[in-house]
Amino acid sequence: MATAKDLTTFSKGISDKTKIFDALLVSILFLAICWSVFLLEEFLGYHLKSHGMYPRSWEGLWGVFTMHFLHGDWEHISQNSLGILVLNTFLFYFYRQISLKVFIRIFLISPILLWVIGRDSNHIGASVILYGEFAFLFLSGIIRKNPLLMRVALVVILYYGSLVWYIFPVDARISWEGHASGLVVGVVLAIMYRNQGPQRKIYQFETEPELPDDENAYWNIPDTSNPSESKPENTVTVRYHFKENDKT
Repeated sequence: MATAKDLTTFSKGISDKTKIFDALLVSILFLAICWSVFLLEEFLGYHLKSHGMYPRSWEGLWGVFTMHFLHGDWEHISQNSLGILVLNTFLFYFYRQISLKVFIRIFLISPILLWVIGRDSNHIGASVILYGEFAFLFLSGIIRKNPLLMRVALVVILYYGSLVWYIFPVDARISWEGHASGLVVGVVLAIMYRNQGPQRKIYQFETEPELPDDENAYWNIPDTSNPSESKPENTVTVRYHFKENDKT
C-alpha cells in the first residue's frame, strides 16, 4: 500500500502503472469513507448529517473535518463520487510531487473560508474538494504551459466546465458558498505552487546565451566575384564647374 511519502516521491523509475494505481487508491479510499458514512445513516439510522458545517458557530468548526464525508441523498453522493474519482485521480497522477499538499489544503482551507462567508445553514458534501481540484487542475495546466498538463486542463474544462454555474446562488438547496470557497482556494493554490511539481520542459536553445556575430563569417565578407560590381584600380575622376556667362 502506498504511503504519504510514496505518493509525494517523484522518480523516473516509478512506472505509469504504479502512479495510476496510487492515484486511484487515494481516490477510492476517500470515497469508501464517504459511502460508509452515507450507508450507516441510510440503513442503520445514524443521524450523522447534523455534524456538518455551521458557519460562524464554534460548534460548526467540526464541519471543517466532517462535512466532506456527509451527503444528503443518493444523487448528491453519486454526483460527487464520480467527480472526485476523476479529478482527484488526475491530481495525484499528474501532480504527484505536490498532490498531497494540495489536497490537504483544499480539504482544510475551503471549509474554513466557507465557515466565514456561508449562510446560516448546515453545509455538507465533498463538493468543496471537487471545486478546489477542478480549479487547481484547470489553472495549473494553463499557467505552467506544459503541453501534457494543458491537455489535462482541456479535458477538465470540457467535461466539468458546467460546474462554474454552481458557484452562483442558482438553487437554494445547493451550497454555492461551499463551491465558491473550493474554487477560490484551488485558484490560489495553483498560483502558489506554480513553480513546484511538473514543469514545462526547457530546451537547450532556450537557455544558451546568444553569441556575438563573427566578423569573419561569410555573410560579413563583401562579394567580389562579380567584376562589374568591383571598383577598378585605376579610375579617372571628372569634375565639372559651372560658370555663368557674362554676356547679356
